[in-house]
Amino acid sequence: MVKIAKRIHKIREGVDFNKLYALTDAISMVKERAVAKFDETIEISMNLGVDPRHADQMVRGVAHLPNETGRNVRVAVFARGVKAEEAKAAGADIVGAEDLFEIVNSGTINFDRCIATPDMMPLVGRLGKILGPRSLMPNPKVGTVTIDVANAIKASKGGAVEFRVEKSGIVHAGIGKASLGIEKIVENVIAFVGAVAKAKPQGAKGEYIKRIAVSSTMGIGIKVDPATVRSESI
Repeated sequence: MVKIAKRIHKIREGVDFNKLYALTDAISMVKERAVAKFDETIEISMNLGVDPRHADQMVRGVAHLPNETGRNVRVAVFARGVKAEEAKAAGADIVGAEDLFEIVNSGTINFDRCIATPDMMPLVGRLGKILGPRSLMPNPKVGTVTIDVANAIKASKGGAVEFRVEKSGIVHAGIGKASLGIEKIVENVIAFVGAVAKAKPQGAKGEYIKRIAVSSTMGIGIKVDPATVRSESI
């Protein structure tokens, strides 16, 4: 028999794992159980009715959350000249062109988000095998290939969260810290679910959003009633 740690046993108390909880209740329960010595991240997982193996069922996009996630996002920008200066002024952590290409090509990646101006894509495209598997490849669909680098940097460091469905049909992301107020986390969840809903591919048939769960970094998953997410957004 597997022995359950005291901490896990304690945070499981009062949770019905067969029940779908209202969004606000679920967030409250997750926050109450985020008892680690650090500020845990509140995460959301969504099981979607898609098969990502088919191109017309791929789900990808960016959610602009109304409240910051609390995560320090390091941003790299591929740009030259005036746009490079704009990127530096906007707070980009790394800015460059061929020099940045060489750094990334060597395998050194000290950033969480990559932005590029359109004219840089022939160069950046050569890094596809490195950036692609890490979901760092700039893409115009999620606003990371743009001439407006300042706003893209602001969004990346603020409440912008990029998402992409996994092979198992699951989308997950961090949507705030446990120290954030319940209302703000709820607002972030609603915005994230809304963005995923809008990204529904044409090839998806039947029920699209099947299940939603929220948890903290060291906590347990609490199932959320999808209907309450929609009702709270009204």
